Amino acid sequence: MQGKFTPRLLAVLIATAVSGSAFASGFALQNLTGSGNGNAFAGAAATAEDAGTIMWNPAGMSFLPKGHNISVAGTLLYRDINYSDRGSTTVNAGLFPLGTTDGGNAGGLSLIPAGYWAYGINDQLTVGIGIAPTFGNKTEYDFDFVGRNAGHFAEITQININPSIAWKLNEKVLLGFGIDIAHNETHFRQGLAFLGAAATTNHLDAKGDDWAIGWNAGLMFQLTPSTRIGVSYRSELEFNLEGRQRTSVTDFGSPLLANQDIKAKLKTPASASLAVSHKLDDKWEMLGDIGWTDWSVVDVLQMKNKDTGANLNGLSYNFKDTWRIGVGANYQYNNAWKFRFGIAHDKAPVKHAEDRTMTLPDSDRTWLSFGVKYQISPKSSLDVGYTHIFFDKEKTARAVEFPAGTVRQVINGEWNNSVDSLAFQFNHNF
Repeated sequence: MQGKFTPRLLAVLIATAVSGSAFASGFALQNLTGSGNGNAFAGAAATAEDAGTIMWNPAGMSFLPKGHNISVAGTLLYRDINYSDRGSTTVNAGLFPLGTTDGGNAGGLSLIPAGYWAYGINDQLTVGIGIAPTFGNKTEYDFDFVGRNAGHFAEITQININPSIAWKLNEKVLLGFGIDIAHNETHFRQGLAFLGAAATTNHLDAKGDDWAIGWNAGLMFQLTPSTRIGVSYRSELEFNLEGRQRTSVTDFGSPLLANQDIKAKLKTPASASLAVSHKLDDKWEMLGDIGWTDWSVVDVLQMKNKDTGANLNGLSYNFKDTWRIGVGANYQYNNAWKFRFGIAHDKAPVKHAEDRTMTLPDSDRTWLSFGVKYQISPKSSLDVGYTHIFFDKEKTARAVEFPAGTVRQVINGEWNNSVDSLAFQFNHNF
């Protein structure tokens, strides 16, 4: 039987490819274009080099060649997430046993796809659409992980469909606006810290999804023929997730652990960027940006019974707002080859070791990137970019409570994490 191609099916198909993994701060995904990966995405809101500008700054579509502009990107992302226990404790090893291992590498390989199309209606108006994952994270430890009762699996996948329009006010000022149509699916699993020996197999599984609508806008100022400034903003989104909670416990009798329909409110943060592009000469272009993300809207993901609204389990993040700064350069070697370089520093939204979760063990990180663009023909080009991200070593002192307010375990440990990404992007104008 032939099925219907619905927006939900589109989200599912992309999510299947994403097995998503965050490598910007929190659970944001920075890898929205392959071309930007070679510059550590420095100056992305000011470059407007290809149709991927839809996600960074929609005003940049006005700088694209006339006709149709298409960019298709894919990023291979490999994360090393390695936990080392440093003396986790439990109030009663017989009744509330800890796991026995460090859980293995909780990262792994992901494919992050993205696609963009822009078309100039006339000299003043350009329209376009982008489809890319803007938030995502997948972390999975072995179930015998010492911190399993604080969480051993999490997957957040958020796909953004972004129709956009750009208006060239004059040769100096360009405006852009877009609508964000986003689908979020969030899935968690954790062990249950009670029932003695049965705690080695008991678990709770919760999953929900929803659609939300937001907006983004941008400005570009061509100050001189060689200097451009870009300003962009993307709004907060609020998802009213609905789904199902399932548990292996059948005889404990707690309503917190019953199999039931659930709901939860999840906000993904607003963000803003100020970027600059300056051409020193015909060969060198310098790039820079500073970005802000409103991570403080992510506090507690509180699950509730869908019918009664009664509080069930909750996951506390207690995030703070963050800043990012990046610098980069492009070198036009000849008509066919352009080389890219970039470095960036990204702050983590985690306030304290007590707030650092097992499945999102975030820390401050530094990006080191390089890439190349090859002009295949006057109408087609290929970008390749590589990034290594160095994460600061950070600790956790995460409490496991059951019920809420009663501490059963404290997970004490530290992480040694890193990320490598290799991005490809094909661009074509016709």
